[in-house]
Formats: sequence, structure tokens, C-alpha cells
Amino acid sequence: MELDIRIKMNEKLYLRNPEESALGKKIVRNGIQLINKLGFEEFTFKKLATDSGTTEASIYRYFENKHRLLMYLISWYWNYLEYKVVFSLNNLKDPELKLKTIIKLLVEDHQNKDLNSDYISEKEAYRLLIWEGSKAYLTRSIAKDNKDRLFKPYKDLCERFSKVIREYNPTYKFSHSLASTILEMAHSLKFFKQNLPALTDFPKEPDDKKIVLFLETLLFSAIAK
Repeated sequence: MELDIRIKMNEKLYLRNPEESALGKKIVRNGIQLINKLGFEEFTFKKLATDSGTTEASIYRYFENKHRLLMYLISWYWNYLEYKVVFSLNNLKDPELKLKTIIKLLVEDHQNKDLNSDYISEKEAYRLLIWEGSKAYLTRSIAKDNKDRLFKPYKDLCERFSKVIREYNPTYKFSHSLASTILEMAHSLKFFKQNLPALTDFPKEPDDKKIVLFLETLLFSAIAK
């Protein structure tokens, strides 16, 4: 089954909605690919303009700076992941199965099998999150950005996760803290496995089954009734 994804983005993330023009979509599509190729530190709008066959001025009409573009891309992914969680849990009744499903969705590699988007690749967005995700909020502007509700998709996903934790064990007192911890660990462990394997117990594993097992063990040990 193919999902036709149209996600409504926070208008404060951009100056002009990139979804409304071919150039805007090209800027986003090429931007995510170029950040993944060069790294956020080496990425510039000048390089993106060259890669996209346009001018820096044209890119600045859509995004205030490269950090805003990064936040746009990360926000898109959190919105999309929450959609996948809602879709995957729709017919599930058992809270234990729901929690295991969420963990698998957090860890699994994405191959674009279910996504139909003409400007953002699910696989590229996931790779961006693993490498650059924390840079979206580890900034001195976090208070203002939070006031502008730029982190709402991430917080919404954590809230949904925490509700399932409380569904499993209504007496557990730290559902939000545990949900955000598991979310962060799911992606940091993938990064460590690929780049700092000595920080993990599965450096040579061909897949991510042990990451899933570890997170499940951590989660259910914490919320045991």
C-alpha cells in the first residue's frame, strides 16, 4: 500500500511555503540530500543554490537561514512518524503490542516503500534525523522556538507514546520522561552503532534487532506492574 503524504507545516518555519512551487520543492529535496552528503556544518545556501540551479537570494525567499531549513525537515519527519504510529496502532488493542510496535517504528530503517511524496524522501529524512536531529533544538534560541510551537510535532509524538505507556501501567509516574528517553535513545544508538560502536553492545550486528530488544527490555523493566 502506498501512502500519499501531505503534512501541514508550522508557517513560522518558512518565509514562503516551499510546497507551493516547483522551486520550493526542489530546494527542500536537494537541501536534505546535500545536508546528508556534506553534514550540516559544511552545508551552505550558496552550495544549495549551485546544486539546485538557482540563486542564494531565491533560497532566502523561502527560508530565513539554514537552521530554519533543518528545523523544517526534522519537523516534517516527526509529523510523518506520528502519522505512521497512529496508522500502525489503529487496529491494535493490546498496549504491550502497541509499545513494541512504536519501538520498531523508531528503530527500523526506511526504504520509501509506503511513502508517496514528490519532494521529501522518507529514507533521507530518517538519515538526517540520525545525524543532525539534535541540532534542531540544542540552540540558544530554543525558548523562542518553543514559544512559536516549532517543537510541537516532537512533543505530540512523545505525548502519544506516553499515553500508551500509561495504558500499559496507569500507576507509572514518569511516562513523558520515559517516552522522550526512548525516542532519543532509539536514534542515538543507531548513530553510535554506525560511528562509535564501542559505546554499544552490537557493533557488528547486521540489523537492528538487538537495539529493538534492548529498548523493549529497558521500557518494560521500567513500567513493570
